[in-house]
Amino acid sequence: MTNFNIQIISDTVCPVPTLIPKPPITPRSIPLYQHLLTESNKWCYVGYRRLTRAITTHKATHPADTFTLTWHAFYLNPNSPSFPGLDKTEYYKSKFGADRALAIFDRLGAVGQSEGIKFSFGGRTGNTRDSHRLMWYAGQKEKEKKDVEEKKEENVIGGLQTRVAEELFRAYFEEEKNVTEREVLVQAGIGAGLERSEVERLLDGEEGGKEVDLEAEKARRQLVTGVPYYMVQGQYAVEGADEPETFLEVFEQVKKST
Repeated sequence: MTNFNIQIISDTVCPVPTLIPKPPITPRSIPLYQHLLTESNKWCYVGYRRLTRAITTHKATHPADTFTLTWHAFYLNPNSPSFPGLDKTEYYKSKFGADRALAIFDRLGAVGQSEGIKFSFGGRTGNTRDSHRLMWYAGQKEKEKKDVEEKKEENVIGGLQTRVAEELFRAYFEEEKNVTEREVLVQAGIGAGLERSEVERLLDGEEGGKEVDLEAEKARRQLVTGVPYYMVQGQYAVEGADEPETFLEVFEQVKKST
């Protein structure tokens, strides 16, 4: 039996590529399954769904293996405004140009269909720090073994923190909800299994703020220049929303080395 530990560095709103200056290239001690970062492999929701497909496929032949997913914050646009944020479509058009933005939407919509995601590009976007604080809080609940009763839901693999991520992704990418809005975050927490009172208490304060800021800064110091970014066993990195076959190759490498 192999216990897989997968760290996921992700933002909660990353359907299109964001250009981040790359630091100087330095030798890296970990094997890196890194592919060209294009518009087709920079999507956090798509990457998560492909990872879950890979895990499901792997467990079909290795049913005793276990997977622990841990999510870490990354700010694609740290200076983006808080609630009410920006009109999502207009923001992307201003950033990439109208024609390119529409082409990206068409491409992402087609890819999403193959992953069971019904992308919708209306609504608003903005600062994601509070959504990361919510995910951090869910992660703390898991660590403390105070998780709520397991909720069975198709396509969700992982614990409470992963369920929060799935709720946030669905709200933003499929339901055109604004993740800078307090009630949207509250409903995401409730949908994952948290109590309304504890989510509201979290959002009323600053708990987890320092921690997620440090996570985002640590990722940049470690040369993470785009998300999604997956680290398996602290040794194997997959950058981008690669196909399940890439993850399966990594899983086999891990099993051979243990």
